[in-house]
Amino acid sequence: MGIRVKARYENKVLKPLEGLDLKEGEDVEIVIAGSLAKDFRGALKLEDVELIEEIAESDELL
Repeated sequence: MGIRVKARYENKVLKPLEGLDLKEGEDVEIVIAGSLAKDFRGALKLEDVELIEEIAESDELL
């Protein structure tokens, strides 16, 4: 099973921004990726970071 969840790093802990359907003690693998919007900002004629994030993270592009 794979899911994609945004998280915030605070006080040396990754905190998911939404609920996770996990059992207590369940092991998971984490892949850390930065913001794609920051990588592409200026390369496209878009300056709205939220719109770029939405486009970059859209499953329709996969």
